[in-house]
Order: sequence, then C-alpha cells, then structure tokens
Amino acid sequence: MSPNVAKCLLVSKVLIADGMVTEDERAFLDHIMRDLGLTVAERLAVVDLKGLDDALPIVLALPVAERQALVDLLVDAASADGHLSPHELATVKRLTAALELP
Repeated sequence: MSPNVAKCLLVSKVLIADGMVTEDERAFLDHIMRDLGLTVAERLAVVDLKGLDDALPIVLALPVAERQALVDLLVDAASADGHLSPHELATVKRLTAALELP
C-alpha cells in the first residue's frame, strides 16, 4: 500500500466515525483521492476500507511534517459536511495521538 492510499484510508476513518457519510464528505474524499493520484482500483479499495488496519504504520513512517499535514487534512475531513460531530473529533484526536503528534 502506498502512503497516499494509507492517508486516504485514515481520512475515510474520520468520515465514517459518526456512522454516516454525506454527499459533501464523499466529494471531499473523491477530491483528495484525485489530488493524491490514486488509481481507480486504489480509490475503490479506499471506499471499501480495504487495508484500513495497515494504514497507520505506513503513515507513521512518514516525516513529521507530512504527518502534521495529514492531521490538518483529517480536521478538514471532519468538518467537510459543515458539522463537526463528537465522534469525528474524537477520531481525529485518537489518530493525532497515534501519529505521535502533539
């Protein structure tokens, strides 16, 4: 799995945290996957959450600045639908800690 796929999987984890994915959130994820150059097969895998359990170790191997940029992206994902749910916020906080960032 590439680091970009792993990043998108973590974004997906935030988006599904509240138990629903809105059209705005789907569009946000689609935009990120296109920006990161994911193939059609990789995009389908992300949507199906294939490899989610393997994503964190891959992202942990990235430089601190890249992990911090990912956290910024996770925050944007959490508010992509104009509403920041407690579940999404908690997921962002857990991922930030797991990424060994303050």
